[in-house]
Amino acid sequence: MDIGVLLPTGTAQWDESDDPRDLIGFGRRAERSGFSSLFVNDSLISPRVEALTMLAALAPATDAVTLGTAALMPFLRRPVQAAQSLASIDLLSGGRLTMAVGAGFPGRFGRPLYTLSGVPWERRFARLDETVALWRALWDGAGHFHGEILRLDDIPPTTRPFRPGGPPIWLGGATPSALARTGRMYDGWLPYPPDPADYAAGLSDLRAAATDAGRATEDITPALFVSVRIDDDEERGRREFDAYARATYGMPVEELEKIQAVVTGSAAQVIERLGQYTAAGARHIVTRIGAQGMRSQHDQLERIADLIPTVTKRRAGRYPE
Repeated sequence: MDIGVLLPTGTAQWDESDDPRDLIGFGRRAERSGFSSLFVNDSLISPRVEALTMLAALAPATDAVTLGTAALMPFLRRPVQAAQSLASIDLLSGGRLTMAVGAGFPGRFGRPLYTLSGVPWERRFARLDETVALWRALWDGAGHFHGEILRLDDIPPTTRPFRPGGPPIWLGGATPSALARTGRMYDGWLPYPPDPADYAAGLSDLRAAATDAGRATEDITPALFVSVRIDDDEERGRREFDAYARATYGMPVEELEKIQAVVTGSAAQVIERLGQYTAAGARHIVTRIGAQGMRSQHDQLERIADLIPTVTKRRAGRYPE
């Protein structure tokens, strides 16, 4: 069982007096506090520290934590260039990189990003899968790649990752297509369903797809992306999270929690809710802190860290087959 945290790399999570260089200290503190992974997210629309730059900075500053993306959008980068960057981060971190990837979705974080990147919106899922297949081929030393969309010949030698075959690649999303594709070719699953029952159902479908593809289900990491805020005063905590949701997504918490996993309340309430997801099968929880300003982020980091022993203990013996 792993508990990770998403670094607040977006300016919407900072106060005017915050120093972005404190993100390195935040990552170090998270590692010391018992978190097993540090994740960053990716965008061109929302101002933030670029994802792979952040991971490269964290690689020499941390010792053992997994470094991950939640989620990286490959269409924002040239495929071969991205393969080089990812292999380099895996090398610099001693094989600690894990990537969740996605193709974006309709709305503010979807089609406009494709336009900015000069990449067609059509066939975006096939393009994503081919990009991942290309990365793996390059990391194995292939000199060419012939897909339906991406076709490259005479590829010179590229940087090899620390681990043979490259870092694990997870897929975000919970549509039937995403579940089937995860079962066929990805190393993990990172959705954010508001209802733990939907998580359990999706995991069951994913495992069925993996079995049909001749893969071992235990080779696919079931992860969860969830926004968390702990507050002894439940109403105050909801108000604070609402301010975070409006600043980050432009919508109130009541709307956000209809489409994403959101857990707020006292420590006991958060433990109970996260326990529902671990009972549904989640084995790597990536927490996003619902707070604005680095001081508040640090406070919430410690509050969540205090729950790690209880959350990880509660999952024992409850892994659904």
